[in-house]
Amino acid sequence: MHAPTSSRPAAKKSRKAFWLKQLHMWHWMSSAVSLIGLLLFAITGFTLNHAADIEGSPVVTQGSAQMPPALLTRLKAAIPDAEKAPLPADVAAWVEDSFPVKARAEAEWSADEVYLPAPRPGGDAWVAIDLATGAASSEVTSRGWISYLNDLHKGRNSGGEWSLFIDIFSFACLVFAITGLFLLQLHSAKRKSTWPLVGLGLAIPAAIAVIFIH
Repeated sequence: MHAPTSSRPAAKKSRKAFWLKQLHMWHWMSSAVSLIGLLLFAITGFTLNHAADIEGSPVVTQGSAQMPPALLTRLKAAIPDAEKAPLPADVAAWVEDSFPVKARAEAEWSADEVYLPAPRPGGDAWVAIDLATGAASSEVTSRGWISYLNDLHKGRNSGGEWSLFIDIFSFACLVFAITGLFLLQLHSAKRKSTWPLVGLGLAIPAAIAVIFIH
């Protein structure tokens, strides 16, 4: 006796239902994880494309402080052989307490001064310490929130934690796109415009790149 032929379409339908359920689950989960990031990167994609039209005016803030003698002695004792090296931990902590900067970058050491660059998203900063007197001065430049968000988009001076977020966000977007592609395939039989629209999404940027970009 042979199995009823009606069982084959039923099994095929069951497999399709299983994959539909899995794809929908991964699609909505990845979209939920990447939603805020997609909004951020979409908005800053526009602001970066029009950066010259919406550029803000930099705001510069200067500061000064006097390093305690004990820390100055510690700093002098830590002068490295190389021209660039991190600040000692206790000196870095004092710098961060005295100025609105992160003292994580390598400082530039000379015979009479230590210069610490402290670039940041949406601005720049530096701290200079006189090795003779312990007088410290700083300058912090802010270019506004749009510049800040633009730099987050580029990952500029945003630290390892933000870099890790971009990696996770990129993976979530990849899952979102791939599961969306498979869902398009499963529903395309009933939606005749699916593949023409997908093809259009490829053809338009490809044509612009070939014709207008040299």
